Amino acid sequence: GELRALNLRPEDLERRGRHPALGAVTLSELLATWAAHDLTHLHQISRVMAHQYREAVGPWSAYLGVLQCAGHSSP
Repeated sequence: GELRALNLRPEDLERRGRHPALGAVTLSELLATWAAHDLTHLHQISRVMAHQYREAVGPWSAYLGVLQCAGHSSP
């Protein structure tokens, strides 16, 4: 909602800024990173919530990736 209200044009999304560690980045990259960051938190929440069922699911645990996931890795 609020992002749409900014009426960003394609050329706005290609504007560049400088990140202290990454160098030149576009607004489009920054916005995509923001979305992926939020999804990472949802992934963390789902892992924590699923953990309570790790024993209750019995032999199906091998087929439930959320119970096998140890988190996300760094590059």
